[in-house]
Amino acid sequence: MNILFALLFLAPLHIYSQEVEASDILFLKIQELEGELASLRSELESQAYLIEKLLNEEPNQLDNNIPAETEINSKISTFRFEGINDSKSIDEVYDQAIFELNDKDFQAAKKSFNYLANNFSDDEKIPLSLFWLGEISLLESSLEESEKFFQRLASDFADHWRTPLAHKKIGDILMMSGALDAAKIKYQFVVQTYPENTASSLALQLLENME
Repeated sequence: MNILFALLFLAPLHIYSQEVEASDILFLKIQELEGELASLRSELESQAYLIEKLLNEEPNQLDNNIPAETEINSKISTFRFEGINDSKSIDEVYDQAIFELNDKDFQAAKKSFNYLANNFSDDEKIPLSLFWLGEISLLESSLEESEKFFQRLASDFADHWRTPLAHKKIGDILMMSGALDAAKIKYQFVVQTYPENTASSLALQLLENME
């Protein structure tokens, strides 16, 4: 009788204990997810701020007085100078992309830079387009895609002024991907190859933090 009573008394307590444990696990999972979301939000905000800062370093920065026709072009799917590879076409498409980037319309900017990089030939605007494509992809957390854009810039335009930073960005992507040894090698390459460039200072700081 006593055993039966004990079982009847303890059974609800056991069920209650299981419910509390399940509730605690759920609460911890929610906290973990909230932490991950906050971390991701912080990374995205930092990347967006970095894009804005890098825009200020652009030579011949785009004037805010963009023709209305250029603004209209941002809303359509094709470019007025499609298929024409001349300096005027290149400048208009690039200015369009920079306008969209300044406006934080990253998807439109990505489309414009992609179009420019794949349809024109230019030793200044194409590498810059690849650089911005890498930055936007990084903002979207598309690490593999971002690395491809930076790698194309570094390979095809080795002497461009953005190439040192592209190499450093590849190191960042390797680090974010967990390939710490490869990231370290890339940072060392930047420091040794571009000692006078700002990218070298940034890479050196990261190397020191990895020690």
